[in-house]
Amino acid sequence: MQIDDLNYADDLALLSHTHEQIEVKTTGVAAASSAIGLNIQKGKNKILKYNVENTNSIKLDEELLEDVESFTYLNKVIDEDLMQT
Repeated sequence: MQIDDLNYADDLALLSHTHEQIEVKTTGVAAASSAIGLNIQKGKNKILKYNVENTNSIKLDEELLEDVESFTYLNKVIDEDLMQT
């Protein structure tokens, strides 16, 4: 089974296999949000890279998103090894 993205209320976790995919998804979410009057809080957006060769940064509206070693989603901490605690 493949899960493409995780969505819950006002939280969204975009998942992808390539740098290009996450750029497309990030841009798409920003455009769709803007079209209906929603604002994305760029300071709350984080990038967790797992097993990737491309180390380029991801931008949202020309602002670099922070790379992290773990993030919290629905009260679960997910780290670079894709472990949940």
